[in-house]
Formats: sequence, C-alpha cells, structure tokens
Amino acid sequence: MIVFDISKENKQYALELAEHANTSIEYIVTDIYEIDTKIYGGHFDMLYLEGGILHYFHDLDCFMSKLFSILKAGGMLILSDFHPLRRCIMKTTDGQYQVHAAYFDEEIHSGDVAFKHTFEQQEQDAFPDVSVRYYTISDIINSFIGAGFQIQKFEEHRGWNGENIPWEFTIAANK
Repeated sequence: MIVFDISKENKQYALELAEHANTSIEYIVTDIYEIDTKIYGGHFDMLYLEGGILHYFHDLDCFMSKLFSILKAGGMLILSDFHPLRRCIMKTTDGQYQVHAAYFDEEIHSGDVAFKHTFEQQEQDAFPDVSVRYYTISDIINSFIGAGFQIQKFEEHRGWNGENIPWEFTIAANK
C-alpha cells in the first residue's frame, strides 16, 4: 500500500500505527499535484480517500484529474468525505436545525488543522492555520464527471447521532 500525504507529522503517526498493526506501508510525503505521473501514471487499481480532505484542495477539477491520471483503466476510486451541508446546518440547544454558513460559498477561508483540538493548548498555539475551500455536492460530482470518472454509486450518510440531515457521503467511481 502506498500513501501520499503532504504532512510529515501524519507520516510519523501512520508508520507508528502500521507498526502496531503488524503491517507495512510506503508513505510518500508530497503535494498531490507533484506526484510523478511517469512513475505512478495508471499505477493504482484502487484509490481510497477519506476523512474530510476535499476542503484542503483549492482546485477540485485539477485534483480529480490527477487522481484519474494515477488510476489504472478499470480501476476504482472511493471517496468518503464530509457532506457540504454538514458545515451549513447546526443543531441548536433546543434540538432544532439552523442555517449556519452559506452553502454556495466559493471563498478561501482560514481554518484549523484537523484534530488540533486534541492537543494541549500550548501545542495548539504553535499550529499554523490552513486554507480551506468548501464545495457543493454538485461541484464534487461534476469534478468526478469532468475528470472522466464513471460514477457507480453515491451514498449520503446520517451523522453518528442519527441526525436527519446528510453528515457524510461516499462516491465510488471507475476509470
């Protein structure tokens, strides 16, 4: 298994986790846009992306095109990510839902690194901000189509507490 990630810190965590799981991974620290397609073009049978990553990419079409280029013909991409409505609708203290953010927001925002809140406050203060760009569900689906993927399945998932709005989604697509 090969993992591409821009974070050296994530590499350390992943390698430690793999060791405890008694498995091995090849972990390449790189910007996804800089993956060498001479080496990895048409290389992978499957690509799996999960955990809320799309908002870190400011050019979704370019990102999907890169993924398409490294997937083998007939290969599958599976993406599981946060549903765009998740950041727009918040539950109030009385159990009602309220619109919190603009769904069609195309601006780039400053945000926190994932899981920053799990560290001690002193460590959190040293974390740099990240730039994030939010997408609509149609932006996401159309980026798959535009890159050449054939969408096989699209699923929306409730939140972990059974919220009656989509909290996450999964797309399975073939090259």
